[in-house]
Amino acid sequence: MAKLFRAAIMGPPGSGKGTISERIAQSFGLQYLSSGHFLRESISANTGFPRTLVQAQSLNSLYQLDLVISLNIPYETLKDRLSDRWIHPGSGRVYNMGFNPPQVQGKDDITGEPLTQHDDDKPEALMARLRHYKDVAKPVINLYKSQGILHSFSGTETDRIWPYINSLLSTKMHAQPFDNHQSQAP
Repeated sequence: MAKLFRAAIMGPPGSGKGTISERIAQSFGLQYLSSGHFLRESISANTGFPRTLVQAQSLNSLYQLDLVISLNIPYETLKDRLSDRWIHPGSGRVYNMGFNPPQVQGKDDITGEPLTQHDDDKPEALMARLRHYKDVAKPVINLYKSQGILHSFSGTETDRIWPYINSLLSTKMHAQPFDNHQSQAP
């Protein structure tokens, strides 16, 4: 019987987790859950969603992850990506004025509604956000490293990192029979 393939993608804000998740879903026929989406919903509902060691340990008690991908992107690249990132609030569609701009500046391509920029994507909030990520993520990364399931990828361009992730996943997916139609990559 095939088992579910469970993976997590970690990285600071703007590291390309969403882009990589979409490519994994397309290439391997998997479904994914965006923790960023759930985080924003939790914050607006005042419930919070910390990405902490306690959360990782709780996840481990429920499910065994097959692998964890860690994206290591230089600060300057993150700063550029986030300061150019605009979002359509209704759908969550993300635009980047540098490499994925909307057809009409400031408007969503599909609905024509205005785009917004999260306050925490603005340059003045970015440094604190990245520092917080580093402090919270380090013990989680160490946990997954100790379990032998952490795979780190570094670079400045998602298109250059993707082939290595694709190769790793192709190897992992073919090593065991997984049920791709019900799998999750949170």
